Amino acid sequence: MNFVYDSNVLIAYLEDEPGATAVEALLSDRSNVGFVHVINLCEVFYHTRRKLGEEAAQEACTTIRQLGLNIREDLDEDFWQQAARIKAEYARVSLADCFCVSLANRTGAEMVTSDRHEIGALAKAGVCKVRFIR
Repeated sequence: MNFVYDSNVLIAYLEDEPGATAVEALLSDRSNVGFVHVINLCEVFYHTRRKLGEEAAQEACTTIRQLGLNIREDLDEDFWQQAARIKAEYARVSLADCFCVSLANRTGAEMVTSDRHEIGALAKAGVCKVRFIR
């Protein structure tokens, strides 16, 4: 199965927060293919840098790369316009999450997130497949 990981689940995994075990189970299943958009990786970086500093932020990105996730940099016009359409329709959803949703749709993947507050409406509307870790 294909999964696209949002920044909040990667942070939960890295910081051993609630839901980390669910993320670890998905990551450790070799039959799964994982993706992360570089914009969501950017969120992990700045979150970690604010909290723990530059070295920890670099280490977080290294750890994510070692997990075997496919880091995608899709920014072609169709891709970013889909993200923008989602943002226009669902204003509560962060722009970074909109890129995650676009990548999930492009790769036929399920978005992995813990953010029910923002992503719940998208899931309910069937904008993309969503798996909540908590």
